[in-house]
Amino acid sequence: MSDEESEINYRSGLPGFLGTIDTFISKLEAVILAVGVLLMAVNTIANVIGRFVLGESIMFSGEVNRILIIMITFAGIGYAARHGRHIRMSAIYDALPAGGRKALMIFISLFTSLIMFFLLYYAIIYIVDLYSKGRVLPALGFPIWVIYIWVPLGFLITGIQYLLTAVKNLTSRDVYLSTGVVDGYKDTETEV
Repeated sequence: MSDEESEINYRSGLPGFLGTIDTFISKLEAVILAVGVLLMAVNTIANVIGRFVLGESIMFSGEVNRILIIMITFAGIGYAARHGRHIRMSAIYDALPAGGRKALMIFISLFTSLIMFFLLYYAIIYIVDLYSKGRVLPALGFPIWVIYIWVPLGFLITGIQYLLTAVKNLTSRDVYLSTGVVDGYKDTETEV
């Protein structure tokens, strides 16, 4: 099953209300990422055609791509957390027995969740500061604080995802990197 198929058919392994939240966030991330990447491609292609065929760039193209990059980046951190795809330094973790890995994964998930919520708090403070200054984008003309709404939303989704990972590890026998990814390595050896 490809990544796209697994995302479309994603069902949380968490019970009840937590599973519903996890599944909803998964669908929201998929839509945000798909729409963001498609809009960025269309915007960039239209700007290139405008510049080289018509001799005129789209005045607001750079600002639109800036908004989309922020949106894709901060929706993407939640997606990476959901699929257990963040970079991990795991030498000590891998050397531990299963019980130690489970305890460490619970600690890592809770600590990372707290950091995400801490960053969420400061992102909100930053947006409030931008709002008070009243700056606007030069070409599009709407307030700059609006484009940064994706930052706290991304931190919120990622913080929730890591919190749900801790809950999953507390309520299951296996060690989970995320709510749907069991710890372990795929066999990547190939014969030459």
